[in-house]
Amino acid sequence: MQNQFSLYNTLTRKKEVFTPLHAPFVGMYVCGPTVYSNVHLGNVRTFLTFDIVFRYLQYLGYKVRYVRNITDVGHLENDVDEGEDKIAKKARLEKLEPMEIVQRYTNDFHEVLNQFNLLPPSVEPSATGHILEQIESVKALMEVGLAYEAAGSVYFDVLKYNQHHNYGILSGRIIEDLLSETRELDGQSEKRNPLDFAIWKNASPEHIMRWPSPWGMGFPGWHLECTSMSTKYLGPHFDIHGGGMDLKFPHHECEIAQAVGINGEEPARYWMHTNMLTVNGEKMSKSKNNSFLPAQLFTGDHPLLQQAYSPMTVRFFMLQAHYRSTLDFSNEALIAARKGYIKLMNGLHILDKLVYPADAEVKPETDAELIKLTKDCFNGLNDDLNTARTIASLFNLLKKINSFYTANIGLGSITAETFNYVKETYRVLVLDILGLQEESTADAGQLFGVLLRFYKEAKEAKDYARVDEIRAEFKKQGIVIKDMKTGVDWAYEE
Repeated sequence: MQNQFSLYNTLTRKKEVFTPLHAPFVGMYVCGPTVYSNVHLGNVRTFLTFDIVFRYLQYLGYKVRYVRNITDVGHLENDVDEGEDKIAKKARLEKLEPMEIVQRYTNDFHEVLNQFNLLPPSVEPSATGHILEQIESVKALMEVGLAYEAAGSVYFDVLKYNQHHNYGILSGRIIEDLLSETRELDGQSEKRNPLDFAIWKNASPEHIMRWPSPWGMGFPGWHLECTSMSTKYLGPHFDIHGGGMDLKFPHHECEIAQAVGINGEEPARYWMHTNMLTVNGEKMSKSKNNSFLPAQLFTGDHPLLQQAYSPMTVRFFMLQAHYRSTLDFSNEALIAARKGYIKLMNGLHILDKLVYPADAEVKPETDAELIKLTKDCFNGLNDDLNTARTIASLFNLLKKINSFYTANIGLGSITAETFNYVKETYRVLVLDILGLQEESTADAGQLFGVLLRFYKEAKEAKDYARVDEIRAEFKKQGIVIKDMKTGVDWAYEE
C-alpha cells in the first residue's frame, strides 16, 4: 500500500499501524442510527469520521466492505431491558405503523448524510430484516451456556462469561465496580444478576413489534443485532468496528461478549470511537436548548445561530478537529470554517487556470519544496486520521499555489511532473478524501437579469454583433432570449 496508515485502537488504547486481515480487502462495521427521531449532529460527526476512513482506505488501494446497520427494533427506552421499544412508542403516539416510522426517519437519515456528501455504505442491513439470524445467535449462546431463559426472555450471563473472559476489556470497566454501582430495578428479578442483559425479550400481547421464537413471541435485544449482522456480512473476525463514544459501554462491550460466546473470538481488530459535541463549551442538551438539528444549521433558525451555515461549511468545520477530540460549536468557529472552506475551493479554481509554461527554468530547490509540501498533506491522515493536520498542510501548499497564480514564483521553476502531481493530489485530497464539494452561491435569476440588461443595452445601442454574441452564449446553456412588448425575458429552449 502507498502509505503507512495508523489508527488509535480503543481496545488496546494505543496507535497501531493498520494491517488488514485479508489484504487488499477490509471489513468495516459502524453502528448506524435508531430510526425513531431526526438525525442529530453527533450522528453526523460519527458517520463523517467513518466516511473519511472509507474514502481514504479506498484511495490507498483497499477494497472496502463498509457495513452500517439500521436499528429499527429492540432499542428500549433509557437503553435498559424494560420499557417500550422506542420505535413502537413513536408509532403509537403518532398512530402509524412502526415501519412507517422506520421509513420516514430512514429517509431523513439518508437525506441528511447526502447533504453532507457522505458516501453510502457497501451494505446497510436492518435489524428487522435479520430476525432469523438473531434467533440463531441466541440459540448459539444458550448452547455454550452463556445465556438462559427466564419468563420467555433470554439473558446473557455476564458473570459466567467473566469467569473465562474479560467483560470490560473495551471500556476499562471493572465488573466488581459495576456490580456495586448497579441498583435493583423493577423487572430485574427474572435476571440472575443485574449486569445480565437481554438478547431476546418476551413481548406482551399489546407489543406491536414481535416475532415467533423458540421462547415465545418476542423481539431481539439491541446489542444482539450488530453481532448477528456484522458476522453475517463480515465474518466472525473483521478489521474495523466503530461508533460514537456513547456506544463503547454497554453496547460495544456487550457485542464483544456475544461475539466471543458465539464465534470464540473478538469481532474486530481495531475499535474506533468519535468524541462528543459541545456548544459554546457546554454539552449539547435539549434541556439547555443548545442542541440543533442539521436543518436548523442550514436555515439559521435557532436562537444560538447568528446566520445559516451550508452543509460543506459544517463538514469542513468538523474536519478541523481530530475525531477523538471534543468539538465545540460556536458562530465564530463556523464563520471561520466558511472562510477556510472557500479558500480550499478557490485553490481548485486557481489550479484549473494555471497553464504550465513552454519556457520552463526548473529550480531544483523549489521543485523539491513543492513535492515535500504535497506529501506532507498525507502525514495527518496517516497519523490516526488527523484531518485537522491534513487541512493545515493543504493551506501551506495553497500558499505556494497562490504564489504561482500571482506570479511571485514562476510556475516554470518546478517540473511539469511536479505541477501535475500537485494539481492531482490537491484535487484528490479536497474532493475525494475530505469529501468537500463546490456549493453554488450564485443566484442564477440575478445573473440572468444582469446579462439581460447588457443585452438590452447592446440592442438599444444597435450593437448587433454584441446582441448576437449574448444570444449565442445563452443558447449554449439551453436558454433563449425573448424580446417582448413588455421587455426582455428568457426561457428554456424547447
